[in-house]
Amino acid sequence: MPLPDLDSAVGASFGLEVDGIVIDRIDDVTGLTVEQDVIELKENTPDGKILIRRLPGRRKAGDVALTRALTDDQSFETWLERSRFGMDDARSAGAIIFYDARGTAFKRVKLENAWPKSVEVGTLEVGGTSLVTETLVLHHEGLQVE
Repeated sequence: MPLPDLDSAVGASFGLEVDGIVIDRIDDVTGLTVEQDVIELKENTPDGKILIRRLPGRRKAGDVALTRALTDDQSFETWLERSRFGMDDARSAGAIIFYDARGTAFKRVKLENAWPKSVEVGTLEVGGTSLVTETLVLHHEGLQVE
C-alpha cells in the first residue's frame, strides 16, 4: 500500500470564495477558530459532597483575517462598503480554499454568514522594499471543514 502524499497538506496558497466569486493569491489566513463556552453545574451528592459537572455551552466564532498583496482588485473594499451602510445584507456563505504546491484545491473551510469587519492596508514606507499588503477581517457565525 503506497504512503499518502504528505506534502499536499502544506498550504502553498489560499483563496476566498464568496457568492461564487473566488479571490486567489491570499498569502496568510489567521483565526480559523470556533470555541465553545463551558457551563459548570454544581450538584450535591448523597454523601454531602459537591460535584461539579461541566457541559458544553454556547458556540462562539472568532474573526478570520486574510492577507494578500495589494492589487487593483476592489473585491474586499466593495464587500465592506455593502455591509457598512446596510445597503443590502452583506452576510454571505463563503469558504477558505487551501491549495497545494500544484495549485490544486485540497481542503475547504466553509464560513457561515460571513461579513467583512474591516479592510486594512499594511505599513507604507517610502523607499521600502517590502510588499504592500491588505488584510480583510471577516466575522462569521461558524466554521465547517470539508
